[in-house]
Amino acid sequence: MNSAFDTQLQSELDALKAAGTYKHLRHITTPMAPEVHMEEAGDVIVLSSNNYLGLSDQAEVIEAGIEGLRKYGAGTASVRFICGTFDIHRTLEERIATFLGTQASLTYVSCWNANTGLFATVCGEGSAIISDELNHASIIDGVRLASKSKRAVYKHSDMADLEAKLKAAEGCAPILVVTDGVFSMEGSLAKLPEIVALCKKYGAVSIVDDSHGTGVMGKTGRGTIEHFGLTGDVDIITGTLGKALGGAAGGFVAGSHALIDILIQRSRPQLFSNALPATVACSSLAAIDYLDAHPELVDRLRANVAYFREGLTRLGFKPLDGPSAIVPIIVGETATAIAMSDKLLRGGVFVTGFGFPVVPEGTARIRTQLSAALTKDEMDRALAAFETLR
Repeated sequence: MNSAFDTQLQSELDALKAAGTYKHLRHITTPMAPEVHMEEAGDVIVLSSNNYLGLSDQAEVIEAGIEGLRKYGAGTASVRFICGTFDIHRTLEERIATFLGTQASLTYVSCWNANTGLFATVCGEGSAIISDELNHASIIDGVRLASKSKRAVYKHSDMADLEAKLKAAEGCAPILVVTDGVFSMEGSLAKLPEIVALCKKYGAVSIVDDSHGTGVMGKTGRGTIEHFGLTGDVDIITGTLGKALGGAAGGFVAGSHALIDILIQRSRPQLFSNALPATVACSSLAAIDYLDAHPELVDRLRANVAYFREGLTRLGFKPLDGPSAIVPIIVGETATAIAMSDKLLRGGVFVTGFGFPVVPEGTARIRTQLSAALTKDEMDRALAAFETLR
């Protein structure tokens, strides 16, 4: 062991602890559900999960994964183009495309891989990428990998600034504009109608990462694009299977046949990573089918969001506005957010406090995330815990 290197790392960890920004992993011993058992805190209500529809412990979704394990084995043991593509991958990808209203889709082991595999593949010399300043870290890193492309960041949801950046990129080809559908730290939505209109005006390619919108937004849970009535008008959609759609793992890119074929040929995370485990593909497919068969889940989720928002407001909190299932409360300093989340955990509610560098200095927050599976009793008990913070 290199002791000098290890000492340097320990010094960095000590600095994180001193600043109050050190992250502690919590260990859950039961399936992800509205209530779980945690080694460090006992039985707790979960308000920090992306399990928006409660499908991660849905019996049909679990059984599909078990059957997939029995049929296809533990893993693919290879990358897709060698011998790691199974028929379930094709079935799932066709289902995702149909679900989102695109021609085709391609799965990855995570949405991080999907985003980092997309931009460098389609953007070379002479191209341009314009990204919202609050986009997810996976988009930021994916754009960085497109090192030959001209890259610009527009002020968050500022359409005048986006148009200025589009004008500055005239002459580049292709020009890509990328945004989150739902911004994960705010719970707000991108201004997709305006973004799509600007992309059409300037001949740019529109890209939406709808990881926090899929299963949440839109009349049937098809996401932020459905919410705005823009199905078929967004060129590329990226997303995850690891949140509302079963919560296991996996990501995807959805778009035209030509786009998906180019990604199969050239996308490095696709070429050099094992395929999505077949058991995850099976459970994700079952999750999409379950959502289609039970659209009332989306209505139940919205009712829970409205109920919990009203409860927080009644207690004197001022959660950020937004129609998504993410309900953040700005508290100021990182240490304050962490202290509040620790007190909530002692009161039987698991919710995470976020601070710098995840969010800007002075805007630390408690980010609550609602699920369709939460009962009124569970939400009332959670609100009672929040009342102790006042």
